[in-house]
Amino acid sequence: MRQAGREGGLLVFYGGTFDPIHNGHLAIARCAAQELQVPVRLMPAADPPHRAPPGADAQTRTAMLERAVADDPALRVDRRELERARRLPGVPSWTVDTLRELRAEQGPQRPLALLMGADSLLGLPTWHEWESLLPLAHIVVADRPGSALEDGLPEPLASHLRQAWASGPEVLAALPAGRVWRLRQPLQGESATAVRALIASGGNWRPLVPAAVAAYIQARGLYGCTSTQ
Repeated sequence: MRQAGREGGLLVFYGGTFDPIHNGHLAIARCAAQELQVPVRLMPAADPPHRAPPGADAQTRTAMLERAVADDPALRVDRRELERARRLPGVPSWTVDTLRELRAEQGPQRPLALLMGADSLLGLPTWHEWESLLPLAHIVVADRPGSALEDGLPEPLASHLRQAWASGPEVLAALPAGRVWRLRQPLQGESATAVRALIASGGNWRPLVPAAVAAYIQARGLYGCTSTQ
């Protein structure tokens, strides 16, 4: 893997609520780190304006993230959205503002990429100022067999991305922004919604999250977890 923070190298950010972080999230991040040969920075959302309030607060979700990636040099935690929320309380945590902040920090030529799942890509037209995202960063979409991407993209997303598809990961390092690359990653069935439901119902949820995260959830009784689970 290339040296982290190498001057001018590709920076990859994987945003989300991570409520909680689970093995499916980690599979996507690790696959991207391996294919792109750079670390992936997991970036917990402080105040996702387009979703219901998370089941755990931002500091708790971040603590779980830090435990999940503690022994993996390919993964990092980036707290910038939490820090911005502290500076600007009550201001929504829009992804486009995060990318503008990153672009201002890194300059116009540093390659930046936003990692997301196929469902997130399909929902892109519902995001705040979504058409401004691609000029600021590449998009790496974690695809898998049977995903909705195989049936084609709906308009206006298809038109917006038609000229943006990259032939390979090397393109992302050569340009600062503007390309979309499909990352083929192992099929994982986990979802945060399913994990929370299993915890609340007393189901078999532990195999779906890292051991350190499972211990943290149980110790703090998160998501309705009881001491007997």
